[in-house]
Amino acid sequence: MVPAASHAHPPDHAHGHSHGHSHDHGHAHGHDHSHAHVHDATSPHPAQAASWSILRMTLAGRLAAALAVCAVLWGVVFLAMR
Repeated sequence: MVPAASHAHPPDHAHGHSHGHSHDHGHAHGHDHSHAHVHDATSPHPAQAASWSILRMTLAGRLAAALAVCAVLWGVVFLAMR
């Protein structure tokens, strides 16, 4: 821990919120209450629940989606060439 970033608290200090553990161990420690990321810095982000996934589509659905995307892209090409 970096000494400039840590701050000592007396054993009878009050935070205005409860920790659920006592502070009578008598050593200085810093409190970091930022809980933006709950996973380790070296591990990837946890999976998010996806509302739609191409992997859950049937083969016919995937082919139809590919044809639709292809038709839209060809439409863009023909509009650009006009």
